[in-house]
Amino acid sequence: MLQVLACGAVVFPGLFFAFRRILPSVFKQWSDADVVLVSERLVSSIHAIMATTAGVIVVSSCRGNVINDRHWLATYFVIWYGVPYMTYDIYAMYLSHYHRFRVKGHEEYKQHSLRTVNSFVRREFLLVLHHIALLTILLPVTLFFRKDQGDFFIGCLFLTELSTPFVSLGKILIQLSLQDSWLHKANGGMVLLTFFMCRIALFPYMYWVYGRHYGIPLYSVPFHLPLSTNLGNSCILAPQVYWFVLLCRKGFRLYQRSRCREDTSPTAAGSNTKSFRVICGPQGRQNFRLFPHLRNAASGLLLETSVLMLYNGFRSVGTSPFGFRTPSCSTVGTTAFCGRGP
Repeated sequence: MLQVLACGAVVFPGLFFAFRRILPSVFKQWSDADVVLVSERLVSSIHAIMATTAGVIVVSSCRGNVINDRHWLATYFVIWYGVPYMTYDIYAMYLSHYHRFRVKGHEEYKQHSLRTVNSFVRREFLLVLHHIALLTILLPVTLFFRKDQGDFFIGCLFLTELSTPFVSLGKILIQLSLQDSWLHKANGGMVLLTFFMCRIALFPYMYWVYGRHYGIPLYSVPFHLPLSTNLGNSCILAPQVYWFVLLCRKGFRLYQRSRCREDTSPTAAGSNTKSFRVICGPQGRQNFRLFPHLRNAASGLLLETSVLMLYNGFRSVGTSPFGFRTPSCSTVGTTAFCGRGP
């Protein structure tokens, strides 16, 4: 009985609906869309903490022999919590999408319909595909195709959830109008660090560990693995790289916006030199070299541009799945006024 109650099929929907009941009584000014968004993010953080904890336990228990060492959490966490959470999260994301557009007054969102579901799938296609891929790939591999081997690597995949609480906290801070606070900036740094380490660098690390176990160099590991394994890892890694690029773009835009808010001043006290103006948006990007105070961000912008050239086929460069847009600025005299883009 306790096992059934502890199952993710009960825990995650139960927490979601509990938060939907509690939050409106605390934040009375929030709309239904706000409540659903924060509830979804809180449940996502709880699952991520559970998955990360399970990953640490499995990895630390199986590092002696990364192929044959076993730990029961590698299988049962996926069954009890992984699959139920991924199924629930698709529904929660749909509800968040539905209420967000309903609050905006879209006519077709007066009630649930196939049109609203289709709109959700089209707008959040990559996220939905990510969840479905985990349900259709991770579960069968975990249960049927591993031949009781590789618990260490399953634990490593659990660790990819480490960045999720920081991503969720960023959303919640924005909801609380704390996007300009030092906490939001520090959290943004943690998002980039944990996302890169646990969702991108983790894959070369797993290849390195595999090669060390068999005494082969890192560059030879892909040739010693089945093609299906390399393709599966590539399919998981590709969207992570894409999302990381979007996070870097968002971080650069936040930096650019904070610089635009500062009043420009003469280069030296008592100087008669006229201050230059700050220009943001497309015009500012075209004249990037004209502004000395932005040169320290040049390397980041070049990296962003080079990576986006590889991924500009996924989505419009102007927006991201997280809903952030390029800030636009106008100038009066020597002062720049910044705001969100259209």
